[in-house]
Amino acid sequence: MKYTYLIALSVLLFTGCSEYQKVLKNSDIKNKYDMAEKLYNDGDYKKAIRLFEQIAPEYVGKPQGERILYFFADSYYQSEDYYLSAYQFERFSKSYPRSEKAEEAAFLGAKSKFHTSPRFSLDQTDTHDAIGKLQVFINTHPESQYMDEANEMVSILRAKLEKKAFEIAKQYNRISDYNASIKAFELFFKEFPGSVYKEDAMFYDYLAKYNLAINSIYAKKEDRISNAKAAYDLFLKDYAETEYKKEADKMAEDLDKALVELKQLMEEYNISK
Repeated sequence: MKYTYLIALSVLLFTGCSEYQKVLKNSDIKNKYDMAEKLYNDGDYKKAIRLFEQIAPEYVGKPQGERILYFFADSYYQSEDYYLSAYQFERFSKSYPRSEKAEEAAFLGAKSKFHTSPRFSLDQTDTHDAIGKLQVFINTHPESQYMDEANEMVSILRAKLEKKAFEIAKQYNRISDYNASIKAFELFFKEFPGSVYKEDAMFYDYLAKYNLAINSIYAKKEDRISNAKAAYDLFLKDYAETEYKKEADKMAEDLDKALVELKQLMEEYNISK
């Protein structure tokens, strides 16, 4: 019985594959359409895609064209080929703006873009693009049933950009490019004023200004020490009980000592500021 079942199953699979290959190579568009829709409904999206690729151009401007183009886009989405699903859903939206599937297609196109966003350490061009697409959807469909999910995706993507910006600013400090780190943190605070990394960011901004001051040439040292001390005061004002307090206080002492030494040197050599 077991072997009989396996043989029967093999015959069915072979027959199905043979039929699919036959239709794939056949010029009968109607047969391709029927099989493509059947494969789509059965969840065999990759096979359906090959047939939709062949028949979609043949149905442009015809009543079935809207249905085919939506299935085509959704097959890519269900297959997790998000770059192509984003492209095909956008194509659908432009071709059928009044379709009853227009809202869903616009959402799935934007969601496809969301799925193309890479991890934060990589280039974030796709992330910015995804936020743009989602924001367009949110603005044009304010009453959509997908609004909560769209807003959640925007929040996830912005959190990724936030972490990316924070890590870049920190990295500049690690490689001793203190001016670049300070500028990067300045942009970070403007773009993400309520960041979950704010305490850490304020400390590392202070650290960059400290390092710049300590390693500065004499002509710029006093001003840079003053800037670093201002960053220290602001940091402790906002986070009096910070875990960085001991380290921050030690750095402030170093800055005070550096300032005293600088003034002594200027007096010894009669150097004016």
